[in-house]
Amino acid sequence: MRGRFDRKVATVFGGSGFIGRYVVQRLAQQDYVVRVAVRDPAGARFLQTQGRVGQIVPLAASVTDSAAVTRAVEGAQVVVNLVGILHERRPGDFQRIQGEAPGALARAATATGVESFVHLSAIGADLESPSLYARSKAEGEEGVRDGFPAATILRPSVVFGPEDDFFNRFAAMARLPFMPVVSGATRFQPVYVGDVADAVAAAIALPEARGKTYELGGPRVMTMREVLRFILDTTRRRRPMVEMPMGFMRFQAGLLQRLPSPPLTQDQLLLLGRDNVVSGQLPGFEALGISPKAVEAVVPGYLKRFRPGGGRREAA
Repeated sequence: MRGRFDRKVATVFGGSGFIGRYVVQRLAQQDYVVRVAVRDPAGARFLQTQGRVGQIVPLAASVTDSAAVTRAVEGAQVVVNLVGILHERRPGDFQRIQGEAPGALARAATATGVESFVHLSAIGADLESPSLYARSKAEGEEGVRDGFPAATILRPSVVFGPEDDFFNRFAAMARLPFMPVVSGATRFQPVYVGDVADAVAAAIALPEARGKTYELGGPRVMTMREVLRFILDTTRRRRPMVEMPMGFMRFQAGLLQRLPSPPLTQDQLLLLGRDNVVSGQLPGFEALGISPKAVEAVVPGYLKRFRPGGGRREAA
């Protein structure tokens, strides 16, 4: 009989988010007891249906609370950090949450004897980037490497899936009289959320993944203009595509970022000015034994609701 210290335990920080729910599911399927470390445990209870009774355990653990972090990782063999933000609610949030916290998690994992640490970063992480988001992602990677040298770092391009904030957001905009285009030539390599979750699981299972950084991109590179055209075609909306002047967009973003959940910020405009594709200099999905799904195979299924009539009246 296995004692409680013989259980496979994984702690997933940010496990109730868009990517986290898929990672928690994968780990539960691999018979881990999964601690879902989040600020709001009540909001993570929906995940408990993905495992056996008592297998998925939401617990309160902010990544900026060192005592809570230590409690969350004690006794775990695996720690996964998925915590990330797209905009700051308070000045300095990028630095605290994405720049400093990953290193603190890595040090806590080392101190408590964790065997495997996986950190989700992003393509575009760069200490020299003008974007606070990208700089903080790079600083987070450095902290993880210093605190847990054998950690696996995953850098995905823009992630898509039914709950995403990329294709869904622009599909909602397709209802407008025209489709605004910002940085139409910028290239992306969209990656399916299920494939990212599989990459996390593979990084844990494969000894050769330890200490490495992987860039995760889907099978198709698309410019922003191609993404928007694909969305218009998929949602069956005939809209002119209008290139927006960057000066005007910076002004708009400056106003919008004062909102609690802004649709666009000035920092995001900086990110849109740079390609978001794999460099070809680091291993990717193939090295993890994964064949990534194409946008065309997944996205139309969840964008149907944006078609005229909510997708209920399909064209003959």
